[in-house]
Amino acid sequence: MSSSQDADLVVKALDHAWEQRGQPEKVMFHSDQGSQYASRKFRQRLWRYRMTQSMSRRGNCWDNAPMERLFRSLKSEWMPALGYRNLLEAKKDVGGYLMDYYNRQRPHAFNNGISPVVAEENLKILSGIS
Repeated sequence: MSSSQDADLVVKALDHAWEQRGQPEKVMFHSDQGSQYASRKFRQRLWRYRMTQSMSRRGNCWDNAPMERLFRSLKSEWMPALGYRNLLEAKKDVGGYLMDYYNRQRPHAFNNGISPVVAEENLKILSGIS
């Protein structure tokens, strides 16, 4: 999270995710058509990590429906109606929602009522990926 949406922010987030996931190969990165995702800096990082970029069609929220759903849940289930007092408070609270509650505790209908972390662990067991 940052006070500005720019290429530095998304590159930093991509670097973090790539490292945290064990530097995976043959990954697709899907986003909307924001300028930060179309930037040379971001596209070069995707190339370095050998990731394929996929972008939503202009004005078509259905292409990015999983992310749109996540943000709807965040806004309707979690965020205070009057917002946050400052960026630090927002970072801490939204980070807790995403990394703890949404990913580890919240049941997801798409995953037959289990959290994303449990669903991913189940897939790893089935596929033999460690």
